[in-house]
Amino acid sequence: MAHDLSADEIARYSRHLILPQVGVKGQIEISKASVLVIGAGGLGSPVLLYLAAAGVGRIGIIDDDLVELSNLQRQVIHGTPQVGLPKVASAQARIESMNPLIKVEAYHARLTAENALDIITGYDLVVDGTDNIPTRYLINDACEIVGVPWVYASIYRFEGQCTVFNFNNGPNYRDLFPTPPPADKIPSCAEGGVIGVLPGVMGTIQANEAIKIIIGKGNPISGILLVYDALETRFRGLKYGKDPSRGKVSELGTYDESMLCQSESLTHQDNSSEKLPADTPISKGQNIHEISAIMANEKKAGGWEPFVLDVRTEQESEIVSLSFTDLLIPVAQVPNNIQSIPKGKDVLIYCHHGTRSRTAGILLQKMGFDVDNIYSLSGGINEWSLKVDPTLPRY
Repeated sequence: MAHDLSADEIARYSRHLILPQVGVKGQIEISKASVLVIGAGGLGSPVLLYLAAAGVGRIGIIDDDLVELSNLQRQVIHGTPQVGLPKVASAQARIESMNPLIKVEAYHARLTAENALDIITGYDLVVDGTDNIPTRYLINDACEIVGVPWVYASIYRFEGQCTVFNFNNGPNYRDLFPTPPPADKIPSCAEGGVIGVLPGVMGTIQANEAIKIIIGKGNPISGILLVYDALETRFRGLKYGKDPSRGKVSELGTYDESMLCQSESLTHQDNSSEKLPADTPISKGQNIHEISAIMANEKKAGGWEPFVLDVRTEQESEIVSLSFTDLLIPVAQVPNNIQSIPKGKDVLIYCHHGTRSRTAGILLQKMGFDVDNIYSLSGGINEWSLKVDPTLPRY
């Protein structure tokens, strides 16, 4: 059967060919396979690199983001010269340079309910490299409708999770996570941080699961949520099954973007100082003033002197802070430090991107502060750096 592979392929994939579980037949299956990788970031980087190196014949990449300097700590498919380029273009160039024998299809777009079925149809397998809950429900539903398996992973701080959904009539994402978790109970991935090597570990496991499915060897982790604790260097498997009461998804629905960039970690252990009270209201209906960085700067130039409250963590404040900050109180500690915040005076609250500052504003309103005096800096210190003071470092 060696004549089915070229001399270049035999040389390139020789370590596969001598494996009894792969061999020439398995390598041909890999070369015929098509895999769609959704997201070219932390998880997508090792997935794409290893699938391309393995010789997967057709690889699709979908991502609407651009490469940023802060990505390079973990998104190893990109380099410093690629900062500012679309991630799909950077990733495509990298894996094509690694393996010119494969075909790459790049989609510089966000996966949506409008395009998901068209894009996923025609691929044998989907690998999830996203970082948000709504897209995972979308991937799940589209894969169930189209009838293809998908390999899932998520990362948070020092913890990773991985499993295979929709494989051989096995359970899927909605069996494990029937409904999205409350937005106020799950920390943001951008605010929580992640150790840079973690997506490398989890993405490599995803690539391994994908190859096992392609060659039909081993036991894919369908029905087992593999949980990795990077601090303790410990793996454990949590079994789950199909929900017999759940009906099969037959059409795509609405996927709430308000939960974007949040992790559904089942087992992460936050510091208690960073947890919000269980009854904290996080309602979009609260009348908290949202003020842009430009408007806040203009008001300050005109004589506005609010009390400025930073509700990020101490670690974040060590990176960068607004020079006119009066007090740092991490958002979950606001209720216990209410006496430190003056009443009867405007309070300007800021965080990284604006979510925690609005939460803190709602907490202040709940505790008797006049809503007319509460201002949340929309876009947070990140927007202040972009729109007002570019000398402030961004993270």
